[in-house]
Amino acid sequence: MSMSPTGPMAGRRVHRERHLAGRAGWLRAAVLGANDGIVSTASLVIAVAATSASRGAILTAGLAGLVAGAMSMAAGEYVSVGSQRDVEQADVVRERRELATEPDAELDELTFIYKQRGLASGLARQVAEQLMRHDPLAAHMRDELGLTEAYLARPFQAAWTSASSFAAGAAVPLVAFVIAWSVLPVIPAVAVISLLALGVLGWLGAVAGGAPRARASARVIAGGSAAMTLSALAGELVGAVGI
Repeated sequence: MSMSPTGPMAGRRVHRERHLAGRAGWLRAAVLGANDGIVSTASLVIAVAATSASRGAILTAGLAGLVAGAMSMAAGEYVSVGSQRDVEQADVVRERRELATEPDAELDELTFIYKQRGLASGLARQVAEQLMRHDPLAAHMRDELGLTEAYLARPFQAAWTSASSFAAGAAVPLVAFVIAWSVLPVIPAVAVISLLALGVLGWLGAVAGGAPRARASARVIAGGSAAMTLSALAGELVGAVGI
């Protein structure tokens, strides 16, 4: 997107770039949740199926895994991201207090930051003074603490995103199990469909984040394959000893 400025820049088009880093918070939670939902639920279904349990027991275990996993993801994300948010807010409160009680020291601090980034001393002072007049707290949050409104931790967003994405991911192996209920071998059907879903998830996550797509897909497929294989072996062991 571009726009035409006024004044000395009139007639020239300003180039605006669209960056993807702002997606990092919710994208991380979404990809983690969906990946965990697919892998953990598929592994659970495969493990229980490997014990030769009844279809009802397999489905019950899968549904329980979906509900428990989604709630666990929500609680875990809320607590961890909430702790991060508390630390950020404490830094903001401290910075606001220092700006009110020691404005000269804060101006010197901002000047030093800009000098460290390559500005000449006089220019660094001018930039610091102008930004302090405009919005001193925002300047210090951004340049001293590395915080901006777009990147502040959001506990509710992280919890909701993780829970809903986990549930969506966990639904994949359950749907595969229902499809295979009477017409296909349960373990191969669940494994194949879940691995395909993991590949698609890795691909979509890479597209959203601007990362290499094939590598992202291969990474999640490899991890999912290992988890499902070990789960199947564990289920067969439990079934063999008759626990």
